[in-house]
Amino acid sequence: MGHPRLTATIALPPVRGTLKADAPLAPLVWFKAGGAAQWLFEPKDADDLSDFLAALDPGVPVMALGLGSNLIVRDGGVPGVVVRLGKPFAKVTALDATTLTCGGGASGILVSSTARDNGIAGLEFLRSIPGTVGGFVRMNGGAYGRETCDILVECDIVLRSGARVTLSNADLGYTYRHSTLPDGAVVVSATFRGHPGEPAAIQAEMDRIAAAREESQPLRSKTGGSTFKNPDGHKAWALVDEAGCRGLQLGGAQVSEKHTNFLLNTGEATSADIEALGEEVRRRVREKSGIELEWEIQRVGKAK
Repeated sequence: MGHPRLTATIALPPVRGTLKADAPLAPLVWFKAGGAAQWLFEPKDADDLSDFLAALDPGVPVMALGLGSNLIVRDGGVPGVVVRLGKPFAKVTALDATTLTCGGGASGILVSSTARDNGIAGLEFLRSIPGTVGGFVRMNGGAYGRETCDILVECDIVLRSGARVTLSNADLGYTYRHSTLPDGAVVVSATFRGHPGEPAAIQAEMDRIAAAREESQPLRSKTGGSTFKNPDGHKAWALVDEAGCRGLQLGGAQVSEKHTNFLLNTGEATSADIEALGEEVRRRVREKSGIELEWEIQRVGKAK
């Protein structure tokens, strides 16, 4: 069942970047599973994105895609336009001794290493999160005791209407792994603030975080990162383990033996396998402990 053809009903606005119809998303997400985007748009710059969204029929849904690390794209694909910020949005520059301006498509590794090179400490944790600045801002991405709300000064976004707005940290209503960033909005850049530090000490902290992550997480696998949010006073992985789910399999999907809050695509898993396994884990945890695990991984698109 394909998508209804948007082109039959509306003319898509002209772009300076690239716009592809029926673009497979599986290669772009960590799970390597799922359907196609009805349209995939890689804008040339923020003006290109803004002009396109302003001229696009308001009824067409828009979703931003980062590195696809914390995402299940369902097998029926994603209707509307998926916006992916490529190279033009991947620059990171030091503004002064404590702040960086970062493109929405820049990776956590690039942000943290640029911070190190400029003697800015406090951003080391981004080294360990496989995502982009836009995803960190939207999800209040965090690890090792720090999160985005601790470092964000402000961000520039393009709203679904095409309007460009600057939001402060306070405007984003941050809570654990959540912000009030509107649907369809795309983060084009963000300003992060750390504090002065010695590059060697910053590198040592980044190395410590990288080693801890390597030891505890299945980094060489097709995975989606942390599957469930940690409930108050609990660790999601421990609840999953106590419910007997370590190594649990469903189709081509499996709960990681190494870190039970990670799901794996062992080979030919469909997104339906992965999501159903997550739901089975939630059911078993609820039965065992009475605790309702909440998905941390974003699930988008339509079932097949």
